[in-house]
Amino acid sequence: MRVLITGHNGYIGSVMVPLIRSAGHEVVGLDSGFFADCTFGPDNSTPHESIRRDIRDIRVKDLTSFEAVIHLAALSNDPLGNLNPECTFEINHRASVQLATMAQEAGVKRFLYASSCSIYGTSSPDDLLTEEAPFRPVTVYGESKVRVEAEVSALAQEHFSPVFLRNATAYGASPRLRTDLVVNNLVGWAVLTGKIRLQSDGTPWRPLVHVEDIGRAFLCALQAPREAIHNQAINIGKAGENYQIKDIAEIIREELPSSVIEYAEGAGGDPRCYRVDFSKAERLFPDYEPKWTVRKGVRELIGQYEAYGLTMENFNGPRHMRIKKILSLLQSGQLDQNLRWTQRGR
Repeated sequence: MRVLITGHNGYIGSVMVPLIRSAGHEVVGLDSGFFADCTFGPDNSTPHESIRRDIRDIRVKDLTSFEAVIHLAALSNDPLGNLNPECTFEINHRASVQLATMAQEAGVKRFLYASSCSIYGTSSPDDLLTEEAPFRPVTVYGESKVRVEAEVSALAQEHFSPVFLRNATAYGASPRLRTDLVVNNLVGWAVLTGKIRLQSDGTPWRPLVHVEDIGRAFLCALQAPREAIHNQAINIGKAGENYQIKDIAEIIREELPSSVIEYAEGAGGDPRCYRVDFSKAERLFPDYEPKWTVRKGVRELIGQYEAYGLTMENFNGPRHMRIKKILSLLQSGQLDQNLRWTQRGR
């Protein structure tokens, strides 16, 4: 199958590309290049072909040779989304719907959309949320995902099959590391300073999934019988992998016994609190076997941070913090206020 992966130079894309390739599919990557140089460790994520282009500029003729599109490209976390809400909706919402519309017109058969469990937003920790749970997004990022799901679902037809994979909060090593993700961040502070720094009181719940297991889920969706998953939303994660933030901190402390847990001054609650049910993915993807737990992922991150010499400058700077990377590109004049490359950036 010839597959287009948007955002292939991102945190998830860099891990997903070799997984899809190894299954025998021809992978073409399309990426704006915002984070192309944000590398960490070895990188074997090269697709068969790579296109540098903003998803806002894709046209129907660019999609006619593909049987499937995996759409990952987005402004990918809450601070980045809040930096410019209108631009976030332009990229994450309107450009995503436009891409799906053009894919349908171009004859693309499958459209796999990287949605997010963040659409559940703030919920009772007593509830284990299925795909039928109400949406309660508390961020621009989460709201953009809700809008895309609704509008792309309406495009579904016999020859165009969208699927919405609602990823839990990702963690784990990637050739384009992100240290603004909760597990990656807490492990980084522990390795570099000996302190596991919590910004909240540690009580909020999060569903967590390793970045490799996200890639495996998308591969299962790519190869699943169309009638089994057509126009469906599927939570992506693993049973038993819902954690309170304080539990993550304790796991890290156990894996790094010299570290201590430290709460930020005035640390309080976080409205983003939800637990998620992943039984639908288990039912629809019989070959989907998530291989990671948070504890195993913590060990992986400790090993990689030490092996590849993570520094405080990179950990807490634009190399691995997405919001800081975008701000640095804006401040240097390489991006304009609409997050388009300027002549200097090109």
